[in-house]
Amino acid sequence: MKIIIAPDSFKDSLSAEGVAQAIAEGLMQVWPDAELIKCPMADGGEGTVESVLAACNGELRSHRVQGPLGGTVDAHWGWLADSATAIIEMAEASGLQRVPTGKRDACSSSTFGTGELIRAALDAGAQRVILAIGGSATNDGGAGTMQALGMQLFDAQGQTLASGGLALAGLARISLEHLDPRLAEVRFEIAADVNNPLCGPHGASAIFGPQKGASPQQVEQLDQALGHFADHCAQVLHKDVRDEPGSGAAGGLGFAAKAFLGAQFRAGVEVVAELVNLEEMVRGADLVITGEGRFDAQTLRGKTPFGVARIAKQHNVAVIVIAGTLGEGYEQMYDHGVDAAFALPSGPMTLDQACSEAPRLLREQAADIARVWRLATLRSK
Repeated sequence: MKIIIAPDSFKDSLSAEGVAQAIAEGLMQVWPDAELIKCPMADGGEGTVESVLAACNGELRSHRVQGPLGGTVDAHWGWLADSATAIIEMAEASGLQRVPTGKRDACSSSTFGTGELIRAALDAGAQRVILAIGGSATNDGGAGTMQALGMQLFDAQGQTLASGGLALAGLARISLEHLDPRLAEVRFEIAADVNNPLCGPHGASAIFGPQKGASPQQVEQLDQALGHFADHCAQVLHKDVRDEPGSGAAGGLGFAAKAFLGAQFRAGVEVVAELVNLEEMVRGADLVITGEGRFDAQTLRGKTPFGVARIAKQHNVAVIVIAGTLGEGYEQMYDHGVDAAFALPSGPMTLDQACSEAPRLLREQAADIARVWRLATLRSK
């Protein structure tokens, strides 16, 4: 019996590696002789670096950078020396995790620290940079990132613009004279599960601005400022990517990465699956178990279980999902490679209880699944 255990993290509870370990422990209670292959996964959001490094024996590095609201933070990033590949989670430098709830400010937060991480990767000799851009606290169109890499933004008086998306409304000139020349020699990829454009009713400001602290009035102002920034970028680059899918990801960082870095946009789970060689692991397996904190219709947008199930079905391998909770529309995944799905709570409990008891609940659920699978196997003989 060969079983691949490829879950995402359970937010506010367990890392992907912790989830995989708990599931493995439950399975071993029933199948002590089974071949269990743990493959922690991610979809471009929190935990992407951790998952890749765990599977690839990469190196976790740290760099002190500017946080989303100024000040300094110690941000981690991943390094795969064999392929000269850097994996950067923008949330490490510029994410909501860096800002207390009451201090979120979509108008002035900046991605400058993410640009500093890219610069650190260039200093290390990176030939490929993977930007995982989930969980941002920013709405600056990636302007801060590009400023950290040498781009200059000036107002009508020739003064350097202040940080943040709202300041872009005063942009009068862009200079690329001091842009780091090493950028042209590096292959950039965006790993994300968001396909929004930069501006408009489905853009970065309208969809994600409120969760970053923007009021309805500020959302409108930010949208106009990003449009103004995109106008100037189009004049400098002689191309306009604002309406391309993914340009609105991470408050518009996707836009800057596409426009100035030539980044290719890919589903985050596809990038991680490729790096950890998931398809090779799945080939010849009897079962794949995946999971995430909340399994619902949003999973169809390219989250981890969706990507894992798609690979498994290419090899006719059954897929079972274990989730913290089953949300509205999760049944749609039964048409996309998932064979069964189970929620963790075994009875009435609060969210805090479910999070704190997740290891036990995962072990118990995995053991029960193994018992049912074993029974079905015996009955079919």
